[in-house]
Amino acid sequence: MTVETNTASRQLITFQLGDQYLGVDIMAIREIRAWSPATPLPNVPEYVRGVVNLRGVVLPVLDLRYRLGWGMTEPSARHVIIVVRIGDQLQGIIVDAVNDIVSVSADDMQPLPDMGDTAAAQFLDGLATIDERLILILALERLVERVTLADAA
Repeated sequence: MTVETNTASRQLITFQLGDQYLGVDIMAIREIRAWSPATPLPNVPEYVRGVVNLRGVVLPVLDLRYRLGWGMTEPSARHVIIVVRIGDQLQGIIVDAVNDIVSVSADDMQPLPDMGDTAAAQFLDGLATIDERLILILALERLVERVTLADAA
């Protein structure tokens, strides 16, 4: 008797924006840090809250809630910045709380239902159900427009 195992699983870090649970591939995560105020920049998209200094690296900080079309985040001490690699650049994304590391098999992944042309849908890779909870899988590479910090200054 042979048992087939599905080795195509992804490890995700799950986090919250309000009551919504999202996940991002663990391999994209560089660190998770406490909220620190970002220095605003002129001429950047509205979802870019500014920059923070991460050990000498200037890191753009994105308001994920705003980028998904769910309203503006009012950051407080309870918020967290998840530092992710998007393409060849590190970016910070503001989230309410980081939850767990989970493994999602290919069988647990589902495509997005047709939701029309909503802002959030274009930034999502799919859905997964983990412990009776629906997790939206974030497509990091679609979050940012190609704006360099030099363009902003």
